Amino acid sequence: MVRGLPSTASLARFCQRLNRLKPLEESTMETSLRRCLSTLDLTLLGVGGMVGSGLYVLTGTVAKEMAGPAVLLSFAVAAVASLLSALCYAEFGARLPRTGSAYLFTYVSMGELWAFLIGWNVLLEYLIGGAAVARAWSGYLDSMFNHRIHNFTQAHIGTWQVPLLAHYPDFLAAGIILLASAFISCGARVSSWLNHAFSVVSLVLILFIIILGFILARPHNWSAEEGGFAPFGFSGIMAGTATCFYAFVGFDVIAASSEEARNPKRAVPIAISISLGLAAGAYILVSTVLTLMVPWHSLNPDSALADAFYRRGYSWAGFIVAAGSICAMNTVLLSSLFSLPRIVYAMAVDGLFFQVFARVHPRTQVPLAGIIVFGSLMSFLALLLDLEALVQFLSIGTLLAYTFVATSILVLRFQKAPASSSPGPASPGSRVKEYHSFSDHIQLVGTEQASAPEPGQLRPALRPYLGFLGRCSPGAAVAWALSILVASAITLDCVLVFGDSALHLPYWGYILLLLLSSVAFLLSLLVLGAHQQQRQQDTFQIPMVPLTPALSILLNICLMLKLSYLTWLRFSIWLLIGLAVYFGYGIWHSKENEREPPELTTTRYVVFPSTSLEETVQTVQPTSQVPTQEPSPTEQPTSP
Repeated sequence: MVRGLPSTASLARFCQRLNRLKPLEESTMETSLRRCLSTLDLTLLGVGGMVGSGLYVLTGTVAKEMAGPAVLLSFAVAAVASLLSALCYAEFGARLPRTGSAYLFTYVSMGELWAFLIGWNVLLEYLIGGAAVARAWSGYLDSMFNHRIHNFTQAHIGTWQVPLLAHYPDFLAAGIILLASAFISCGARVSSWLNHAFSVVSLVLILFIIILGFILARPHNWSAEEGGFAPFGFSGIMAGTATCFYAFVGFDVIAASSEEARNPKRAVPIAISISLGLAAGAYILVSTVLTLMVPWHSLNPDSALADAFYRRGYSWAGFIVAAGSICAMNTVLLSSLFSLPRIVYAMAVDGLFFQVFARVHPRTQVPLAGIIVFGSLMSFLALLLDLEALVQFLSIGTLLAYTFVATSILVLRFQKAPASSSPGPASPGSRVKEYHSFSDHIQLVGTEQASAPEPGQLRPALRPYLGFLGRCSPGAAVAWALSILVASAITLDCVLVFGDSALHLPYWGYILLLLLSSVAFLLSLLVLGAHQQQRQQDTFQIPMVPLTPALSILLNICLMLKLSYLTWLRFSIWLLIGLAVYFGYGIWHSKENEREPPELTTTRYVVFPSTSLEETVQTVQPTSQVPTQEPSPTEQPTSP
């Protein structure tokens, strides 16, 4: 072997380190954080994360430029699409009541490197998202005072024309972030109360908008004379759906807060379902009254709701709408600042990020260092950067996290349940080795008929018809089917998005590729459905698996492919920075290093014949590691 080149064994060990999984700790409720959040607290956190500036800005933009009055259908379809991802988060949040959200879910199923990259993207999502909301909050408040704040800043500081920087510093946006960070640092209880206040005010004002809007409704605005209900047709509705999808991305704050919930197994699924339903109802009803109050083609995209009331002669109602928008933006900002330090805390506790962020304040029981550092960083971004060019960058990180969470659901559903690490009464002191990947499980000869089928094995009723799948090693068919499912979803989405333009395919080639990818997707679904899944009675589980997560994967990849190439370029640069952080710090300080033995040892499984139906398995270690023991006087040697 050439001197200096790594050996094959060392490369294999290195790849194993990248794909090592965090052990499942489903039953533990111990935490350094304070479990003080009820189902109502989590629900209002989710509502606050979803019903924000999008309600006051997004509705007018989509209605005027994409869908017309059919914007309500765009929101309805987007809500159903978001429900697919929300159900995946609900199952994980109930099963793993730990902070970390998509990062943790990926860590226990996909591997360490993928988990770090997902966590790294979620950090950027919260940073840019919170800063963008703060600037929108500042702009809306400035418009209420006839832009006096903007004019004062430009007169005394001036403007500049620098790429990626704003035209002038936004001190108001930076100040509101620092103020919100101060409240977040006081503890989860204080943050919850503050979010309660803003969320209740926001919901009451939304109810006011809906009631007064229906009173002022003019059905003529949906007539053919004004362009009809769907002036842009089906394509316009779907284009609006792709934009409206991002109005529902705030539900992951509930999963990120599950470690501080009193009863996460019950509270997390209920809170996600109720908050998504309330947000969907608010968006659909508000968009309905908006397009009934004034013609859709005359809407002001920047402040559609307030402008609609002003044009109908209700200026006082327009002022109330402006106040409601500020309350709604406050809840979104609080949700971002609440979740961001907890994601950092989860990564730091696992050793993948700097340990200073793993410290919890002894009195408030919150990750204070993360709140201070990342709150200041978010404030700096809102102060100087031009965030309009970076807002689309949020979408790709969110969709990638949704894709990995849906894939993780499929991985864990077909995994063997983790064995209990406590010694049983029949074998005191014995060591039990846990396997956390479906490719690692060992099936003993003769036990298949004596025990119930395990997850990852072919269903007994289908074995006479699909015997060739039963001959595969446990988990192999599932692993191949899952890989084909993801690959065919990517191919199918590429054909649907780029088939007529970028790929320049002939018509027959387009149809052939579409049919092949569709058939591969469906066949992989059928193979997954033919295998046994984990069933847990005491926690929430998604219905219709593998169909529900598979549709979520297909939809998320399709939406990612619709983003611009500049977004993908920025995303790649951010990933390279994340890889440098992981290989420079995370891989060397990971807590999983402590679980690995100092050197690889060989474990041999010897199966002894037995007259009973059960087989006896004895683990024999190398003789250099087994202490020599003298036989006791009562023990007699037995012949083999």
